[in-house]
Amino acid sequence: MVAGPPYLVLAAAIFTIGTVGLLVRRNVLVMFMCVELMLNAVNLTFVTFSRMLNDIGGQSLVLFVLLVAAAEVVVGLGIIVAICRRRTAATADDFHLLRG
Repeated sequence: MVAGPPYLVLAAAIFTIGTVGLLVRRNVLVMFMCVELMLNAVNLTFVTFSRMLNDIGGQSLVLFVLLVAAAEVVVGLGIIVAICRRRTAATADDFHLLRG
């Protein structure tokens, strides 16, 4: 049997760091990085369980999570650029500027 619990503890720690960073920070770029940390922690959990159960399903699900994360970054950075064109600093409170 593969040693899975250390990887699960690492994934839980990474997910916790991402969650705390998302809740505490107001900078939009830092918030996106925290969301990416959370998604990578989920990917590590999927790969760990896939390896422990000898099933390829978890590893194929990681591919879809990475695709969703890439799409999220593209849309999110587009929104951040739209906000930064109106103001010099982009915070999470500035989304009301996008109303038009």
